[in-house]
Parts: sequence; structure tokens; C-alpha cells
Amino acid sequence: MGEEARLRESGRLRADLPEPAAERLPGRGFRRGPGSSTAYAALDLGTNNCRLLIARAASDGFRVIDSFSRIIRLGEGISTTGRISEAAIARAVGALSVCGEKIRAKGATRLRTIATEACRAADNADAFLGLIERETGIRLEVIDRETEARLAAVGCSPLLDPQARGAMLFDIGGGSTEVVRIERPAGMPQAAPVKGPWMSLPLGVVTLAERFGGADVTPAIYDAMVAEVAGHLRSFAAAHGRDLAGMHLLGTSGTVTTVAGIHLGLHYYDRRKVDGLWMTSGDLDRAVARLLAMTYQERARNACIGVERADLVLAGCAILDAIRRAFPLPRLRVADRGLREGMLVEMMRVDGALVAS
Repeated sequence: MGEEARLRESGRLRADLPEPAAERLPGRGFRRGPGSSTAYAALDLGTNNCRLLIARAASDGFRVIDSFSRIIRLGEGISTTGRISEAAIARAVGALSVCGEKIRAKGATRLRTIATEACRAADNADAFLGLIERETGIRLEVIDRETEARLAAVGCSPLLDPQARGAMLFDIGGGSTEVVRIERPAGMPQAAPVKGPWMSLPLGVVTLAERFGGADVTPAIYDAMVAEVAGHLRSFAAAHGRDLAGMHLLGTSGTVTTVAGIHLGLHYYDRRKVDGLWMTSGDLDRAVARLLAMTYQERARNACIGVERADLVLAGCAILDAIRRAFPLPRLRVADRGLREGMLVEMMRVDGALVAS
């Protein structure tokens, strides 16, 4: 289900009307419709990151006018304590306060604000959500895993190869990982892809790193992480991973973009070079091997990783490798986009600001 939200006159951010979402995913041809000058905001409070995009509809989709991203590790320790910690709450309040200021400064009057796995899992999630609304004015909607999978598909599907029949799309999060099969309808090679079977693994980079350790990862520990993820994937892959002709992998997450940055040898992260990048199986093998060969200190110093993610990236690579083994496709397209873009597209389509041409 979608959710519309508007800025009340008091300046506090409120969520109002649920809006059913279409299953058909956006294709390549869109044009601006009436109301395209409206500023839209999409906020994703994840288990590891807090991300915001503010945009207006444009002839080729939408134009971003402001953004924000901060690692806050909201899910840190939830797997053992069952609760969002006081330190994580403080980090979330700080990040969401910045988001609220940006939304008001840009005059965004249409928004959707979501929370994912950490708020699905924590015993104190309701108290946390109430505190966030009181402190920042933002009312968060805790979405279910199917909605998370659908939004990722909506946001990433424009990167599907125009000549491809479909893709195995995956989104490696902090607390969960979604895998979705998207495919063009039979006999309609130019049609937009449709979301098909999906699954959500109860494992993400934070939960897996906390379980196995993320700073000093030996080959044995890495193999154990891959095996753990593979066990969760096995039944889904058996049911939906056999007929893969004409398909490719399509991946979104900090893990995938980091692997792409390592592959390119970037001295600083550059989204323009990463979003839409094609990588072969060999490219992925070599990049992951480089990461496995690094010490924690070397990962922390790398500009595409940094100290905030140095203990998480190998857990992400283990999830990536398990997915690659379950769906042995020769090409991966890297997406530096996902839930926020999916929310923006859905809101704009509902309003008629983005119209299929």
C-alpha cells in the first residue's frame, strides 16, 4: 500500500491517505503531467541508513532537487536485545531532524516516509515511532516486506536491459534482503516488466555481521556466512530460478555499489559512474576477492567503504555471493537507486505528474 502525506500548517509532517499501488512497473517512456511543479519527498529509514530524496517530475522521470543520506545503524544490537538502543534512537532523531528541515526548506507538499526491518523487529518500535513524531514531526509508516520488495522493483526496473526478458532483482538491506523476479509479459518484448515471485530473507549486512563478526573475517567465516544465506535462498531458487534464459541480475544496495566502486578503482565514490554499470561474473569475483584480501583498516581507509561500513561490507558480499550462486547469471547491472525512487514514481503516477507516453 502507498501512503500520501502533506505538510500541515503547523509545519509537522503527517501521513494521511493510503493509496493502492499498481503492479506494473515503470518503463522507459514517461512524460510530465499536470502538477509536475510539485515537490515530492521520499524518506527511507532503514536498519543501517537514513535516506531522503526530494524531487520534481521531469520529462525523463524526475529531477532531484535535494537529498540526504546518513548511516545511523538503527538496527544495531536488535538481533540480541530485541530493542532499538538509546544511542541508535539519538542518531535517528538527529538524522530525521535534518530531513524534516530539508523537506520544509524545499517546500515539499507530497511525501512518503517509511521505516523497514528494524522497526518491524524491535519490541520498542511503537515507542520509537511516537518519539520520532514528537521530536521531528515525521510520522513513519512501517512497511511490510512485500511492499519493500515492490518499491525496490519500481525504483530499479528502468535499469532492466531493453533487450532482456527480465531480471532477478535483489536489495541487500541492513536487516533483511529482498529478492524479486521481474519479467516482461510473454510475447511483449517492449512492455514494462511486471513484478513476479519474491522473497524476503531475514538477513542483512547488520544482522549477518553481528552474528558472524565483521571486522576480522577469515575465509572460513566468510564461507559460513555464504552458507547461512544460501540455506534461506534454497527453496525460492528451486521454485523460481530455473528458467533464466534472457535474464540478468539487477542489484541495489550499499554492498553492490561498493563492489562496483572497488571494481572501477574509484578514489572517491561517484554515483554517475556506478549507477547503471554492467559487471560480469569475473568482474564480481575479482572485486570481492580484493575486499576479502583487505584488512579492516584497509577497508576503513577506502573511499568507497569508509569506517562506518568497514565491518559490514563483507557480510554484504557474502549475501551477494549466495544470490549469485542461487541464480548463476553472467551479468549484473548495478543500481544506485531503490526504495526512494520507487516511492517518488508511485506518488507522481498517482497525482498524474508522471504519465506513461
